[in-house]
Amino acid sequence: MGIKKYKPTSSGTRFRSGFDFSEITETKPYKPLLMPIKKTGGRNNMGRVTAWQKGGGHKRAYRSIDFKRDKMNIPCTVETVEYDPNRTARIALLKYADGERRYIIAPLGIKVGELLIAGPDSEIKNGNALPLRNIPLGTIIHNIELNPGQGGSIARSAGSFAQLVAKDERMCHIKMASSVVRLVPSDCMATIGQVSNVERENISVGKAGRNRWLGKRPHVRGVAMNPIDHPLGGGEGKTSGGRPPVSPWGQPEGKKTRKSKRTDKFVMKKRK
Repeated sequence: MGIKKYKPTSSGTRFRSGFDFSEITETKPYKPLLMPIKKTGGRNNMGRVTAWQKGGGHKRAYRSIDFKRDKMNIPCTVETVEYDPNRTARIALLKYADGERRYIIAPLGIKVGELLIAGPDSEIKNGNALPLRNIPLGTIIHNIELNPGQGGSIARSAGSFAQLVAKDERMCHIKMASSVVRLVPSDCMATIGQVSNVERENISVGKAGRNRWLGKRPHVRGVAMNPIDHPLGGGEGKTSGGRPPVSPWGQPEGKKTRKSKRTDKFVMKKRK
């Protein structure tokens, strides 16, 4: 896996970089695990735009991912490593001993032909899934559940990981990349290793059109709008707003929007 640079034959390719896809072993997805995606363009069921800067984008099919890893103690083989247009990480197609196939988020360094297994007695090896209580302290993990049986919801994007720093019979302490330490029940499943495609953060988009392929529309600055459209809009000539940065609805930028006090007790250490 690496990054390739393009020859500067145009303004769009001058600073553009992309993946060399050397780790990809199959270009066509496994059809039984595909699902259609309906595009919204950022609009709700009344047709009103509720999420800005969304629209267009290349046509995609959703790959059904097994975040739960609930086929316990059944060995499987890695058949392919594939590109997934719906996420930043690569995905791997597993073929189980009973013939079933499932997609998982591909861990870093996984190879076709490797044997994986999920279960409490599994080996501590990249791609194997175990309950947190059975994982040694200091292990790098990803795809971590917050509630038993819910399916992984922490550390799923490209290159992400968390670390198991402490545990007891009931709860485990998980240190995330943001330095937040969080309590997670010991019965929750996690996968060993780091998520694949760690070089993604070094990619340079290079041109606006490439963002349009991803379904991202242009982001207009508030100070470039009229006063009716944004609190920072208007003014004689070019102005920089004259007040701290705010959202289109007047909320200060950087203001904490977390409302769930119910789960505060699970956060042992905050970012700051």
